[in-house]
Amino acid sequence: MNAFRALLVLMAVSIVAYTLITGVNHGWNLFPLFLGDMVAMTWSGQFNLDFTCFLILSGLWVSWRHQFSLSGLTLGLIAIIGGIMFLAPYLLFATLQANGNMEAQFLGKKRIVELVNLSAAQQNAKSD
Repeated sequence: MNAFRALLVLMAVSIVAYTLITGVNHGWNLFPLFLGDMVAMTWSGQFNLDFTCFLILSGLWVSWRHQFSLSGLTLGLIAIIGGIMFLAPYLLFATLQANGNMEAQFLGKKRIVELVNLSAAQQNAKSD
C-alpha cells in the first residue's frame, strides 16, 4: 500500500509541476489545442480521444463511488476535468480513509455496508 501511495504522490507532484511549466511557457488555453487535434483526426487527436474516454470513466467511477449524490457528481466532474491532478490526491485520501482495505477504497463505505447487510441476509435465508 505504501508503494501505491508513493506512486500517487509522485504522479500528483509530477503533473502539477509539468502543468505549471507548460502553462507558463505556452499559456493556459488547453482546450482549443486538445479539441483541435481531435477534429484534425491526427494521432495526437486519437490519443486525446482515448484519454478523454479514460477521464470519463474516472469521473463515472468517482460519482458511482459516492452513490451519484450531488457531491459525487461534483467530484466526478472535477475528476473529468482535473485528471490525475485530482484523482491521485483523491485516491491517496481514499487509501488513508479505508486504512488499507481495498474493498472500502474502491467501493466506498456505503457499498461495503450494503454488501455486509446482503451477506447477512443471505446467511439468514439459508439458515431458515
